Amino acid sequence: MYGCSKFYSKFYKYPLPLLLLSLWLIAVFLLSDRPAHSQHPVIFTNKEKYQLTLLAKRIMPSTLTENVRKTVLENGLTVLTKEVHTAPVVTVQVWYKVGSRNEEPGVNGIAHQLEHMMFKGTRNRPIQFGRLFSALGSDSNAFTSYDQTAYYGTVERNKLKALLVLEADRMRNSQIEPEQLASEKRVVISELQGYENSPEYRLNRAVMQAVFPNHAYGLPVGGTKADVEKFEVEQVEKYYRNFYSPDNAVLVIVGDFQTANTLETIKEVFGKLPRQEAGGRGQGSRGAEEQRSRGESLSSSSPIVLREPGAGRLLQVVYPLPDANQPDVPTLDVMDYILTEGRNSRLYQALVESGLASELTASVTSLRESGWYELLVTAGAKQDLKKIDSMLSSAIANVAEKGVTSEEVEQAKTQLTADVILSNRDITSQAMRLGTDETTVGDYRYTDRYLAAVRLVKPTDVVAVINKYLTKEARTVGFFEPTQKRITEVADKPHSAQTTENFSPGAPVLPSEVMKYLPPVDLATDAIAQVLPQEFKLTNGLRILLLPDRSTPTVTLSGYIQAGTEFDPENKAGLAAFVADNLLNGTKSKDVLTIAKVLGERGASLDFQTYREGVHIEGDSLADDLPILLEILADVVKNSTFPSKELELHRQQTLTDLQQELDEPSEVARRVFVQSIYPKKHPLHTFPTEESLQQIQRQDVIDFKTKHYRPDTTVLALVGDFDLDKVRSLIKNKFGDWEVSGQAPTLKYPPVAMPKKMVSVNPVLPDKAQAVTYMGYTGINRYDPRFHAALVLNQILGGDTLSSRLGAEVRDRQGLSYGIYSSFQAGKNVGTFLIEMQTSPEDSSKAIASTRQMLQQIHQQGVTALEVETAKRTLMSNYNVSLANPEELTDRILMNEVYGLDKVELHSFTDKIQKVTLTQVNQAARELLHPDRIVVVTAGPSVLAEKSIR
Repeated sequence: MYGCSKFYSKFYKYPLPLLLLSLWLIAVFLLSDRPAHSQHPVIFTNKEKYQLTLLAKRIMPSTLTENVRKTVLENGLTVLTKEVHTAPVVTVQVWYKVGSRNEEPGVNGIAHQLEHMMFKGTRNRPIQFGRLFSALGSDSNAFTSYDQTAYYGTVERNKLKALLVLEADRMRNSQIEPEQLASEKRVVISELQGYENSPEYRLNRAVMQAVFPNHAYGLPVGGTKADVEKFEVEQVEKYYRNFYSPDNAVLVIVGDFQTANTLETIKEVFGKLPRQEAGGRGQGSRGAEEQRSRGESLSSSSPIVLREPGAGRLLQVVYPLPDANQPDVPTLDVMDYILTEGRNSRLYQALVESGLASELTASVTSLRESGWYELLVTAGAKQDLKKIDSMLSSAIANVAEKGVTSEEVEQAKTQLTADVILSNRDITSQAMRLGTDETTVGDYRYTDRYLAAVRLVKPTDVVAVINKYLTKEARTVGFFEPTQKRITEVADKPHSAQTTENFSPGAPVLPSEVMKYLPPVDLATDAIAQVLPQEFKLTNGLRILLLPDRSTPTVTLSGYIQAGTEFDPENKAGLAAFVADNLLNGTKSKDVLTIAKVLGERGASLDFQTYREGVHIEGDSLADDLPILLEILADVVKNSTFPSKELELHRQQTLTDLQQELDEPSEVARRVFVQSIYPKKHPLHTFPTEESLQQIQRQDVIDFKTKHYRPDTTVLALVGDFDLDKVRSLIKNKFGDWEVSGQAPTLKYPPVAMPKKMVSVNPVLPDKAQAVTYMGYTGINRYDPRFHAALVLNQILGGDTLSSRLGAEVRDRQGLSYGIYSSFQAGKNVGTFLIEMQTSPEDSSKAIASTRQMLQQIHQQGVTALEVETAKRTLMSNYNVSLANPEELTDRILMNEVYGLDKVELHSFTDKIQKVTLTQVNQAARELLHPDRIVVVTAGPSVLAEKSIR
């Protein structure tokens, strides 16, 4: 549960209640062919960090922080407040100035372990805090990084004080009990094993240890299994006492509140907490001054080589950089955008467009004591890493020698600007920016200085930082060379079997206990403004929903086309995704680079993602650039030409991606699970294979696009700063000539019977450190009258991994899983009930048995009235919070239309949840939970087959 500054070490988190959007998107894009992403991206790479912090002078000439107030209490607590009155919600975040930077070998991961323990309860509230946050309806979470550990929650504004009380309580009163530490150490190890499954993680760990051999930045943020296993209560307690105190913390509050009143509440709640005793806080790190001098003993001629099991070749290059306060940092960010951002970027052209690489990612990381520039390249099929490395070095040297153009620099600045504005629309992100700046560099106004510096960057500055930092002598290089060929197909015959372990779950935590420890709160929710989108329809059948929102100078576009993978021919699985992925690769009037340039110059984004039941369109732009965004969207859906060169390049990239996917236990488990439930010839059964991808021809792509991309199966939803009449006219002008002929293609989903008994399947992935299990069977679709009762039931069963029955038992009490969740994935045509968990291989059997016993318990005995009321309140509060986020609001509007629901569903959803009764939930439990007729798929090491199949 930590976020570190790597694209591959995702922002792992406790997924506390944010069920809302995910349930709806999962429902439509049922068991999608694309991975889900965490709502909050990694914070600490500069490319992403400043997407949360930079605002353009031409859009918002005033400083970012002019309405931020800083207050320091007598006990040293720093308080940052920012009023934002666009929605009745507020975010509360507590940032501690301690992270993995304060560690050393032997105790690596202790900050992360302590973060986990902070949810275990206090002397005043000996209860899992996740249950308290869930009862409040708070979207709460935490992460550990290099320089800080942060805890955050976003709630309706009337629950602000309750969140403050909970955070103040665990700042000084947390209890670290031996039994709970032992359990949570198993959870952390499970988390670390998940990272170990990734070759990218293992390669990065080796490279970073070489870059920073004498500094904690070279240690993995989450720790190592060897160190975590040795943690003792006294060690963790000492760390807690040393670093968790008001004078080492920053409290950030952003949202709909009154500053004066809130500051009085803060003084009342936090003011009595004692500051750290003099001399009590040790650094714990070996310090920046002891870092290896850059380039010492390492060079490009002596790469670190990992020869380990995996799916593809990887190249990683890391250059040391200065800390965040140094003046070169803004220029380095501009440099990074020029080198790696988008199709037109220098390194993308040299490596990916040439076919040498299938993927290129990069990031500038600027921290309190140092920084680095990191490039990760996934090699193309049969490509040599030394050749790729040579081309990478040559491309960088070429930029240094020939320079960059003013046009490139200005476009990079624009992209930075727009990315930041678009990523800074919700209050949680705004608070994250303030917390990051205050704890990393000690000044919440840091971004204002950064913004001023970015505006002054010139082409000569970019060349200067390349020559200064991106030298061959300074860099550290890592190669990942797979030692064995991974499976290319997933086909494991199901076995009918019962696990033999007999497990009896403990008594569930009584909801009355939760209410006993919940701080006083006015449970009456604020009325949300009942603003509904305007809907209109073109004569060709295109449906459009518009909701003006003047809170930020941006527009969010969400769209849906009924052209998902359900229409894939069996022998050409992957065709639907081929079409969507290549729409932006050229039209009758624009080639791929022109399209990329038009969007890039404005910092606008447009993306197409293929799912089972549709193609999802995602677009963002500054308000002034909406006409350009709509023009490009209309052009590609009407006039895409699918150039042969681009199709072949995409085919090779897709084959490389497939190879890597089939090396991931989660992807293998998902495939086998779906194919074990849905028989051949069913629209959900088919998945892309190497053979099917090779079968796809350009004419197939053209024909699929012609047949399935139709205005009468397309819906567009826009939320943002626009004039209704102007946008209506604009859309009519751009899309009105999109022709439609004949009837739209339809599919008939055949009925699927549930298995008569439990079915276990165990695809083996050798040498993986962690196993992933999928359990479930066919479920209800979106139109089932039990839908809302099922949502309430699911929230109680496994809606999040801390407050649910499954989370409390399997994860929290037994420590068997880093994360366990359930969901009713209710689509238009079909539905699936699913439980997913991550476990150590040796714990899989027990976790499966525990889960089935819990299902049996709820199936037979039902749930309680208080559990139902708590779950309903959580769902409704979470929903109201979600409507304050433009992206989630736009997707909600879109999916309501896709499902054919009334416009008022946007605001009547909470009423429908409120009307769900205990009787309805328990009836749903009897009818929808079937522990003895469940399909169980566990992907991982071969030992699993021996342990879990009898």
